[in-house]
Amino acid sequence: MAWPLAIFLLHDLTGSWLLLLLGCLLLVWRMPDARVLALIAAAVLVALGLFSQAELGMRAYPVAVNIIMFCLFASSLIKGQSMIERFARLQEPDLPPEGVRYTRQVTWAWCGFFVINGSISAWTALYAELATWALYNCLISYLLMGLMFAGEWLIRRRVRRVNA
Repeated sequence: MAWPLAIFLLHDLTGSWLLLLLGCLLLVWRMPDARVLALIAAAVLVALGLFSQAELGMRAYPVAVNIIMFCLFASSLIKGQSMIERFARLQEPDLPPEGVRYTRQVTWAWCGFFVINGSISAWTALYAELATWALYNCLISYLLMGLMFAGEWLIRRRVRRVNA
C-alpha cells in the first residue's frame, strides 16, 4: 500500500530510476517464498525501464505483485494443497472434505481477483495519470481486496451454518 503513495510523493524529488530500482529490491525482499518469481519480475521491470521508460517500470510494480500472487495461488491448485486450504488448516488442521473443496473454490476466486486487479493496475500504469495510478493502486485495489476478504468471510459463515 505504501509503494504507490511513496511514488506519488517522491517521484518529483527522486525521479523514476531510483524508485524503480528501490521497487525491484523491495519486490525481491518482500517475496522470500517466491524468490525466483520475484527476481524474474524485477528483471522485467528493469527491462521495461531500459527499453521503454523508467516510469513505466516503476508503475508496473503492482502488476508484478499481482502476477506473482496469481502464480503462487494457481500453482497451489496444481500441486497438493491449495493456498487457501493451507491457511484454513492453520485454524482447523482436520479440515473435512467439503472444507477442502470450498478452499479450492476460494483459491480459484483469488486467482480471478489477481487477474482482474493486475489488469486494472496494468491499465493505470499504461494510460492513467500518476495521481490516478496511485489512487487505484494505493487505495481502491486494497478496498477491493478487503471486500473480497469480507465477502468470503460472510460466505464461509453461511456455508458452515448450512453444513452444520
